[in-house]
Amino acid sequence: MITHSNRVNKNGANFPKTTQFRKLLQSANLEFAMEAHSGLSAKIVEEAGFRAIWASGLSMSAALGVRDSNEASWTQVLDVVEYMTDATDIPILLDGDTGYGNFNNARRLVRKLEQRGVAAVCMEDKIFPKTNSFLKGSTQKLADKEEFAGKIRAAKDSQLDPDFSVVARLEGFIAGHGLGEMLDRAYAYAEAGADALLVHSKLKTADEIRSFVQNWDNRCPLVIVPTTYADTPAQDFREMGISLVIWANHVLRSTIPAMQNVCRQIFEEQSVGNLNGHVAPMSEVFRLQDTKELSDAEEKYLPSKTTTPFPTNGDEIRKAAAARNLMPRKTSASS
Repeated sequence: MITHSNRVNKNGANFPKTTQFRKLLQSANLEFAMEAHSGLSAKIVEEAGFRAIWASGLSMSAALGVRDSNEASWTQVLDVVEYMTDATDIPILLDGDTGYGNFNNARRLVRKLEQRGVAAVCMEDKIFPKTNSFLKGSTQKLADKEEFAGKIRAAKDSQLDPDFSVVARLEGFIAGHGLGEMLDRAYAYAEAGADALLVHSKLKTADEIRSFVQNWDNRCPLVIVPTTYADTPAQDFREMGISLVIWANHVLRSTIPAMQNVCRQIFEEQSVGNLNGHVAPMSEVFRLQDTKELSDAEEKYLPSKTTTPFPTNGDEIRKAAAARNLMPRKTSASS
């Protein structure tokens, strides 16, 4: 049976999406995941060549017009990510915030993600509702270490697919704690069964990441989000032994100035005549929607468009009915 989770990759990767993602985490090479926030953006990410998608909480919230403070419900997030999994054949790592509650919410989340073909979930060790890590002036409160470790255990215990991955996101550096606190939490989360750790930092250099790596000794795969230390070359991450780099919000951010400029231009000019070259042609929209597949399906399943219409004239109806053996049989009384 073909399900969300075991659909074969169009590019020939004969593995479920969960297995594909686990292989990326365990790869000897540095791997990359790109943010997406809709079915369309997910397809564009896949076509660009990325092998994994980061379903960003910030980006999905922004696309829905709400703040990244759990204002979008977890069921709304599930709806969005289901469109993303349907539109693509590469694995998706969901930004699951804090797991949307306690251990019970987290394990229910895992079950629902598996049903929708999501390959992995990332949960951060802050309290619910969360606050975006880069929001200036915000208070970043960490969850109790043991409580969060229990949430990781519950998530792992609830998964049915052994290759589904749970990534524990450490927010200690964001909250102002030092390396010791980060390592203490990292040991606890790895012991609880986390398949990888996401080490987060808001510095403009990768110094905190580097210091963590030097003391972690490659105990399990590490994931990073170099949004603020964007000038750090990828080669530095390779030399550190990082497993996965997430470009966390750049697809969404690239669309904002494009939409602002187009809307402003149309408003000022009261015309769309000067937009050629600045907007995608309709043919590209149809291609991304895979309208050709629907057209092919119509030819396969609907009556032929060249079929002669059934006649309406009385004589023609009788002739057509006779040709189809639809005329009533003569009875002995009428013969």
